[in-house]
Amino acid sequence: MASATLLIVQGIEAGTRFDLGDRPVTLGRGNQCDFRILDTEASRHHAVIEPAGDGFVLTDQHSSNGTIVNGETIARHELVNGDQIQIGRTLLLFTINADEGDAPSPAERVELPSRPDPHDRSSIVSQVDFVSGNLMRPLGEFSARQSTSDQNLGDLRTLYRISEEAVRPSASIEQILTRILQLTLSSVDADRGCILLRSPQSGELLPSAIAERTGRPQFERMQLSRSIVDQVLKSEVGIRTTDAQHDARFETAASVVQAGIREAMCVPVRGRHEMLGVLYVDITSSLEQMAVSGRTARFDEDHLRLLLAIGRQAALAIETNRYQEAFVRAERFAAIGQTIATLSHHIKNILQGVRGGSYLIDIGLKDHSEELVRKGWTIVEKNQNKIYDLVMDMLTFSKERQPLLRLADLNETVTDVVDLMRLRAHDGHVVLELTTDSEIPLSTFDAEGINRAVLNVITNAIDACEETTGGQVAVHTGFDPKADSLWVSVTDNGPGIPEAQIGKLFQVFESTKGARGTGLGLPVSQKIIREHGGDITVKTELGKGTQFTLSWPRHDEEHAQTGNTQEFDQLADEAF
Repeated sequence: MASATLLIVQGIEAGTRFDLGDRPVTLGRGNQCDFRILDTEASRHHAVIEPAGDGFVLTDQHSSNGTIVNGETIARHELVNGDQIQIGRTLLLFTINADEGDAPSPAERVELPSRPDPHDRSSIVSQVDFVSGNLMRPLGEFSARQSTSDQNLGDLRTLYRISEEAVRPSASIEQILTRILQLTLSSVDADRGCILLRSPQSGELLPSAIAERTGRPQFERMQLSRSIVDQVLKSEVGIRTTDAQHDARFETAASVVQAGIREAMCVPVRGRHEMLGVLYVDITSSLEQMAVSGRTARFDEDHLRLLLAIGRQAALAIETNRYQEAFVRAERFAAIGQTIATLSHHIKNILQGVRGGSYLIDIGLKDHSEELVRKGWTIVEKNQNKIYDLVMDMLTFSKERQPLLRLADLNETVTDVVDLMRLRAHDGHVVLELTTDSEIPLSTFDAEGINRAVLNVITNAIDACEETTGGQVAVHTGFDPKADSLWVSVTDNGPGIPEAQIGKLFQVFESTKGARGTGLGLPVSQKIIREHGGDITVKTELGKGTQFTLSWPRHDEEHAQTGNTQEFDQLADEAF
């Protein structure tokens, strides 16, 4: 059974990945869905993906806005590698894992001799030169077939579709090239095709993608003529060989005759700055097979010119992919460096606190001073809590998880958080108050996750008020029956947040608290609330304070979810 993944490439949770296995997976906005889509335009039960044979089938569940695959609305669709699934405004990429099945790789299916056959007297039937901006300039004999408007329109349509494939989000360049080959085979009426690329490290020509016409035997080994490939690489021309089996000029070309090639074309895959490789297609069907299927069994100059343009498009796609990979690699290394530096800084500060407390304990033990020991232990304990919170935030933010939904009391959950933070508020000379709404119904939510989300926000509020005379933090809970939403607001009378910093509040490692903050608290809280289908809103005014409101829909399937959030916003404003 093949394994595959869904990757959100556009939407609120861009970058989220979900592994598909051997059981059906439901997609939608509802809390009971296996893969929740945080999109207001998605239905509660939008679609389902089920294993089917060696693949997967996507079925729309009568959703309000429909399910779209590769730009077309579908009711049921057999997914193929690289399909784009649109649900509401969210775009997902379906990818079959690289290690799936026993399908041989392109390198195992394409045979290219290390050197030309000395007896290979393959003559070039025709060729078209590669000239940037003038891909259609012929050098050899011209096609007897005159181009028609229909043929030109078909060629333009093919290039348009291939251009779309070149910019399509994909997990790998191999997927893009395979889809380009599939379109190419249909356009030039070929049986097989492959793309060979030069290795950036060794310069060796290696098979990177292969495709065969639908209905042909799968995994058939493809033999290429080294003399043809070398001529294309050396001269940068597109080459066409016609009727190789019955042409005396090819009678000793072992690599051609053994493969049974009747027609073949090979064109350069030329990028902006260098030759990247070649694109090779051929026809191996017998005359009888071609007659039955109504095919012409002939390549001509128009096919060669079209293939040359396709080779150029493939080259641009390869270069773009390599640029993106280089950029992502650089960004990844920069992110790793930033992460290590930031975490090292915070851990160092915590360890300094632990060392300071340990020093006081050591002195107290030597002097038999219980007061010093107690004071030192208080410092150690405080820093133990800091390292625990840091590790928990790291785990929560880094791990893709589904909320553990259980029937719980929001007031009880928030009360536990406030009780835990009272000592912290007292030490910072901050008054911490809690007002609960007695009308809040029981609801299903991840109590541990909501506990951590609220804890991080309250911690930030207390820290903001520690430098304020008469600091106050007010926590309110509430329920909006119209939107069927739960909410928690945390309001402080601290200095407020400058407008320039508001957009960075939920970015990882962006802290407004200097050395005291890790920059993980708010991103973790936002992630947890979004996992529940809600979000966090911020209202602030310099010199007066800030209010954070955490809201999410009540996760009870029997209750309708309207998505109206105006009511709880008005209720939360009363506390601000």
